[in-house]
Amino acid sequence: MEAGDRMILGALDQFQDGLRFLFESRDSVAGGVQVGGSELLPLLGEHMKVTLYGTVLATLLAVPLAIFLAHTGRGAFAASSVANVGRAVPSIAVVLFFSAYLGFGVTNLVFGLTLLAIPPIFTNTFVGIRQVDTDVVDAARGQGLSGLQIVTKVELPLSLPLIFGGIRTSFVNVVATATLGPLVGVVTLGDPILSPGVYGAAGQLGTAILIAVIAVAGELVFAGIQRAATPKGIRRSDPGRARRLGRRAQLRASSV
Repeated sequence: MEAGDRMILGALDQFQDGLRFLFESRDSVAGGVQVGGSELLPLLGEHMKVTLYGTVLATLLAVPLAIFLAHTGRGAFAASSVANVGRAVPSIAVVLFFSAYLGFGVTNLVFGLTLLAIPPIFTNTFVGIRQVDTDVVDAARGQGLSGLQIVTKVELPLSLPLIFGGIRTSFVNVVATATLGPLVGVVTLGDPILSPGVYGAAGQLGTAILIAVIAVAGELVFAGIQRAATPKGIRRSDPGRARRLGRRAQLRASSV
């Protein structure tokens, strides 16, 4: 058997062992503690809790502010700054910074994850509102709609696909970043990855697979919501429009 074949078989064995770790409990590397299988459920629950808290809080903070700034035309510099900061600051730096000054625990981890989730949501919302056709807005204003009515009945519905695109990006980012939880005293699915002396290589690989599955599942769910939020007329006339706008949102915001 050639060396390449042995490497492939070895990689497949490791992958299978990682999958078994997800479904079968076993002794830890040092012994005396059960890991894997059902023992992962508390870690999974904590991981999803901080992920959902961070994503929801970021949405509640970023969307109203971005809508206000974009509607009033006052937020060009803010959108550019948020987009640039979101790309420049490493995730681990944000999480560890707040834990150093605010202490360990779920609250501080969620706070850090929220800040990391804000830039894509804020940027996509701002760009979505600003890209609504001015002729459509002027027509609504000419029919006597107030500023709030224009936002809720015209700008927001047309921007929903792009807004959900931002939430989708943030969710995937937060799922991945929540693995840093054990560094700040929160036992998430990052614990097996960061503690190979307890969980072993199978624990690292198996948990990484599980996190990837969660991220992909979230991506698919939000993609479905994004498509459902796209007005039927846009879907029929240009099915790829919302997707293209989502890809360009970050670039456009930085040049506003």
